[in-house]
Amino acid sequence: MNVDIGNALASVASPGVSRESLERLDEQVAAAHERIERGMANEEHGYEALNLPERTDPDEIRAAVEPVADADALLTVGIGGSSLGAATITNALEGVEPRSTESRTQSDGTETVFLDNIDPEWVSSRLEGLPLENTAINVVSRSGTTAETLANFLVVREALESAGVDWTERTIVTTGESGPLRNLADRHDLPSLNVPDGVPGRFSALSAVGMVAAAVCGHDLKALLAGAAAERETLTGSLFDCPAYAYGATTYALDGRGAGVNAIMPYAESLETSAEWFAQLWAESLGKDDLGQTPVRALGVTDQHSQLQLYRAGPRDKLVTFVTTRESEDRPIPDTDVEELAYLGDATLGELLEAEFEATEASLAAAGRPNVRVELERVDAYELGGLLYGMEAACVLAGELYGVNTFEQPAVEWAKKATRGLLGGGDFEEADAVAEKTELRIER
Repeated sequence: MNVDIGNALASVASPGVSRESLERLDEQVAAAHERIERGMANEEHGYEALNLPERTDPDEIRAAVEPVADADALLTVGIGGSSLGAATITNALEGVEPRSTESRTQSDGTETVFLDNIDPEWVSSRLEGLPLENTAINVVSRSGTTAETLANFLVVREALESAGVDWTERTIVTTGESGPLRNLADRHDLPSLNVPDGVPGRFSALSAVGMVAAAVCGHDLKALLAGAAAERETLTGSLFDCPAYAYGATTYALDGRGAGVNAIMPYAESLETSAEWFAQLWAESLGKDDLGQTPVRALGVTDQHSQLQLYRAGPRDKLVTFVTTRESEDRPIPDTDVEELAYLGDATLGELLEAEFEATEASLAAAGRPNVRVELERVDAYELGGLLYGMEAACVLAGELYGVNTFEQPAVEWAKKATRGLLGGGDFEEADAVAEKTELRIER
């Protein structure tokens, strides 16, 4: 990926960061890079995620999914990092022809559904629309005890049994080395893959966690990892030589100057889910000790009409991160006899999209609002691998600069304990806090 931070400079935007400030910050980046390299070399928890391009075995993943490789639909049961990376990859690459013919083309028509919520009506509607007799189940949980995932898996298993389908012949498990899901996989001899040690879920897109779904859909796993590996090669001790570090350092600097909101806005419909993935990565990794930017999801051009007014004329507390591509498929706009619209007949949808992006970027700059451009050559497996890795590296770098533990999530664990306690899954003091809620009800 390439990064342009020009519109985040103090000469353009307020808040903004001067070139001189970036040069001073670069000394901290160099020290942070040494810490990151040491963590990677020692395979430390969290830092191990940045080793995934060379540690993940695409052939092992291919072998595991072979029993369901002909599935008409794939149902992934997971939540958070156990789902968003996989959804980002499959949604981005749907219908995109791979550079190589490693396996079936990814346009093979496999329908993908991600059960990442437990709303009962929504879950039921998802199941009702699937051809259960030829649906593959991909259940993902490191611990094998994630309440939402296990509850949905039990519901899915019952639905298959009611339809006369042997769920053991349709299920792949991705989990840790021990736990209920591991025991289930061993007992029923299910195809299974390991969640890599030392890799938090939100950093696991480039492992089996994110790539099982891609494999079932026929996407190019080797290209994904090659793109990530190429991005890893750019990690150096200077933000001026490394796109990922440039992004991480700039967001950190802008946050310290008042831009506490980071609105990420892809200008490709296929990358919409990547904004959801980024939101978890950024929020769960950096939101500690009263620090961290608040990620906001947007989509170009759709949200030019719903959010741009706030970004351009609202409080000066936002950075807008654009994600755009240099190349994409195009489609001409038909001619019209409406005089006021005649200019559109000389253009294509791609040209209109590019003009909308450039106008929005310039609009923010003209109003002195900081924005950064993250640019891919195109949306394909190689470029997507680079984007995922680059954003993870940027997040790790930002965590080092903030001085927080990027890889823990104590607030999330607190809520998990409270939930288990409320359902009778153990005696947790966190559950007692629910009864202590302060109320001020206004009812009709």
